[in-house]
Amino acid sequence: MVTTSFDKHKSLARFAWLSIAAALITISLKTTAYLLTGSVGLLSDAMESFINLAGALMALAMLTVAARPADKDHAFGHSKAEYFSSGVEGTLILIAAVSIGITAVHRLLDPRPLEQIGIGLGVSVIASLVNLFVGIILARAGKKYRSITLEADAQHLMTDVWTSAGVIVGVGAVALSGWRWLDPVVALVVAGNIVWSGVRIMRKSVMGLMDTALPVETQNMIQQVLDSHGQPDIQFHALRTRQSGSRQFVSFHVIVPGNWTVHEGHQLLERIEANLRGKLPQVTLFTHLESKDDLSSWDDIMLDRENTFTGDNPQKPLHPSDETTG
Repeated sequence: MVTTSFDKHKSLARFAWLSIAAALITISLKTTAYLLTGSVGLLSDAMESFINLAGALMALAMLTVAARPADKDHAFGHSKAEYFSSGVEGTLILIAAVSIGITAVHRLLDPRPLEQIGIGLGVSVIASLVNLFVGIILARAGKKYRSITLEADAQHLMTDVWTSAGVIVGVGAVALSGWRWLDPVVALVVAGNIVWSGVRIMRKSVMGLMDTALPVETQNMIQQVLDSHGQPDIQFHALRTRQSGSRQFVSFHVIVPGNWTVHEGHQLLERIEANLRGKLPQVTLFTHLESKDDLSSWDDIMLDRENTFTGDNPQKPLHPSDETTG
């Protein structure tokens, strides 16, 4: 059964709604924990959950856009919309980190006693377990559907889990030691961890918008498929790859004997493309057939190619001395 973009969107949207529900639950729990204890560390944890909610809403919106089919103005589809989601989420994370840092510095200068620590930490633990459960689900879905949006959301939730663990340990240490200054210090450490998470998410988004090549292991796999079809009279070059959201783009040139028929060349390309699609389900392939006996075939490698042939005789290279000057 063929999976359509609409079907895929329904699956991914389901995970986005799960993330939204988790964010709403953890916001309620962590805010309650902060109100019970007055801990700035728990406040920083609650603020990150608000960022989770904003990121999940953005993810839902961008997944909807990414699922749209190709149209006249977007012939290659809308899959790059996912990078906007991860970029915005990374930016929101950095803003949250700055806010947490400012609040923590104020509390460090003016320490305050914590209250009802036991109940507050218990509520925070429940919220962390919710994030852990949803984060694992989103990480698996992101890997399965090759969705950078779900991967970023999952990464953020898992970062939130580690953040919460640090806060819980820190607040517990305050309760045992009575060192009030430890609470804002923990919040500052949380802010630093959040910054690192935000930078990583934004970097991945930028790399995608820059049409970064597929991972080395994927490129090696593609080359192995091409080599399996290679013969002394069949060669390949100009292999280019890029990632665009969940879709992968691959292009290459196939050089065959000049006396081959169009049908023979086409059948070879069909076999190669079928093998590659079997290994890369969401790949779009662009192949270009060239004649081994044509000199231009060996020059057709660079991304920007000069027009070195005359219109009257495309088989004859245009030497600089052949040009006429006015």
